[in-house]
Amino acid sequence: MAMTRAQGQESQRMQQGEGPAAVLAIGTANPSGTIVSQDEFADQFFRVSKSDHFTALKEKLKRICHKTGIEKRHFHMNEEILCAHPEFLDRELPSLDARVDIVAAEVPKLAESAAVKAITEWGRPATDITHLVFSTYSGCRAPSADLQLASLLGLRPTVCRTILSLHGCYGGGRALHLAKELAENNRGARVLVACSEITLVCFSAPDGSNLVGQALFGDGAGAVIVGAGPFAAGERPLFEMVTATQTTIPGTEYALGMQVAGGGIDFHLAIQVPMLLGQNVEQCLLDAFRSALGDDVDVTWNDLFWAVHPGGRPILDKIEEVLKLEPMKLEASRRVLREYGNMSGATIVFVLDELRRRMQEEGDHGNQLPEWGAMMAFGPGITIETMILHTPRHPKGN
Repeated sequence: MAMTRAQGQESQRMQQGEGPAAVLAIGTANPSGTIVSQDEFADQFFRVSKSDHFTALKEKLKRICHKTGIEKRHFHMNEEILCAHPEFLDRELPSLDARVDIVAAEVPKLAESAAVKAITEWGRPATDITHLVFSTYSGCRAPSADLQLASLLGLRPTVCRTILSLHGCYGGGRALHLAKELAENNRGARVLVACSEITLVCFSAPDGSNLVGQALFGDGAGAVIVGAGPFAAGERPLFEMVTATQTTIPGTEYALGMQVAGGGIDFHLAIQVPMLLGQNVEQCLLDAFRSALGDDVDVTWNDLFWAVHPGGRPILDKIEEVLKLEPMKLEASRRVLREYGNMSGATIVFVLDELRRRMQEEGDHGNQLPEWGAMMAFGPGITIETMILHTPRHPKGN
């Protein structure tokens, strides 16, 4: 059968979604086992790791914890697991297999808890999901967590799965970026984005080089349903995903990264990260807005709403300083940091959920809310994911 070029183009157009992709539902989850107050973390960490004799190191961690802006964090790791696996305390002992055995089961389960909430809010059956994008640094095995999650949720065997491994803190932003492209280029697609992280894979006794990471990271999972028009009855776009960009800051590979080794995953985080982000964040935003609205766009940063990955308090402070943001503009990010710490790629989903909640409360009080906003996530590379968001104006009562 012969097909003309025009027919081919029309066929391609008919396979695409209508308008920009949108966030249709959000769900979050944390392990139910261990919740640690940040004020008590250093004492507990040094006790369970049998390191109380390092008094100076413990006092240093207490000072770091005090400055983080974190109040509590959730962990799957507990003393029972540590008693069963004392090798987790010594980076020189082989422990990667034992760590992966645990997280291979628990990471998909945590993701399932978040995904069930998102699917329930969405209001359609899980079998209507056509694509799954799963981001985690907590697994080193195939078949991966994406297949396990698909089985747990009862997704169709034809669901198109993608696993993003070791993207770290920008994994959630990258997963949402990919979901946008999938939804807009596959008519009727509904993409489940799942991000799930358990820090057990990088737990170790304090040695002076890992204190910042020990003070920052926690466990959590986030899930988002993404789709483009036409929307089915009952589907309600929360955030339109107008445009997305990814930028890597040249020559910054040294500053932020992860290394898988026999004793688990090692993080390294250079003190220069907030400064490097501060030097590049505004240009990334300008590039994204120009891509969305044209070269002559004039953006006032304080006229936007903000969903920024809270990689740490100094990062939020630097972005606020560089963009001259009003104090409450990053409050959704700061609250997530206070309540959960940095959950790597999953954290941006928590920020979107918190932002959604705040915007709904403000709208219920009749306050005028920004229509346009920016989402940003940062990770190894240094990589910056930027997405321009727009809140659709729903008729009152819908």
